[in-house]
Amino acid sequence: MSNNSTVGSPLSEEVQVAVKTKGRFGVFIRKFCKQRLPLVGACFIILLFLIAIFGPLLSPYNPDEPDYDALMTGPSASHWAGTDEYGRDILSRLMDGTRLTLAVSLSSVAIAAVLGTILGLFSGYYGGWLDRLIMRGSDVLFSFPDLLLAIGIVAILGPGLINVVIAVAVFGTPSFARIIRSVTLSAKETLFVEAASSMGAKNRRIIWKHIFPETVSSIIVNVSMKIGGAILAAASLSFLGMGAKSTEPDWGAMLSMGRDYLSIAPHIVYFPGIAIFLTVLAFNLIGDGLRDALDPKMKN
Repeated sequence: MSNNSTVGSPLSEEVQVAVKTKGRFGVFIRKFCKQRLPLVGACFIILLFLIAIFGPLLSPYNPDEPDYDALMTGPSASHWAGTDEYGRDILSRLMDGTRLTLAVSLSSVAIAAVLGTILGLFSGYYGGWLDRLIMRGSDVLFSFPDLLLAIGIVAILGPGLINVVIAVAVFGTPSFARIIRSVTLSAKETLFVEAASSMGAKNRRIIWKHIFPETVSSIIVNVSMKIGGAILAAASLSFLGMGAKSTEPDWGAMLSMGRDYLSIAPHIVYFPGIAIFLTVLAFNLIGDGLRDALDPKMKN
């Protein structure tokens, strides 16, 4: 009697769901770890987060302290990445700027993901005039090149990292809305959604309880792919003098300051450029790996 009651109890159902979730997560981890390049990208990103957290403890020099006896010196044993025009250690500034770069890119993509997901869910589920309004608004934003749109927004709002976050979030929102709308349209036609609707479930419960979980994998993949573009956009705006201040250790601002000395001290530009390149490449590799691991159609 006790065994039968245990099997039919709500606790056992929760345990079964937890076991299934754990099993799916294990399958995802195994599929992701089988891919070498995405795994390398993930290790590099983990290293960047560790540098962002423990950078002040790990940096060999104060990133803002000038050394007028070592102006624009090349890479050496004392300064692995050389010094800039003020004698500041470039490696220390790169490590300190990691926190700034990740904060700007992650926050802008997070805002775009939240807004785009909400708009995509409502557009795909309710349809009608709301769908047309959201999609036509997305088409208008898609008609502008991303960087040009970001420059226009920052020109209106004024320079600064907060406005850079807003600009990058604005041009990133339509892609999330379009992708989530497509997934919502497919999920809305499934049997469990139709069953929930026929049983009188409210629209809000259907959207967040039944449809939203189907969009999580698409959100994760798109977020990982968009972070690289956000880093490039933020660095470009800082390079143009519309983002971080020249005194801040932002990678784009370091590129902008170093271009005047490219002919006599090219290392000032090389190392920030390499940092941007490797970071964007790592996030793109992770995005490809997540897409392959989360896509049920990918068997290998």
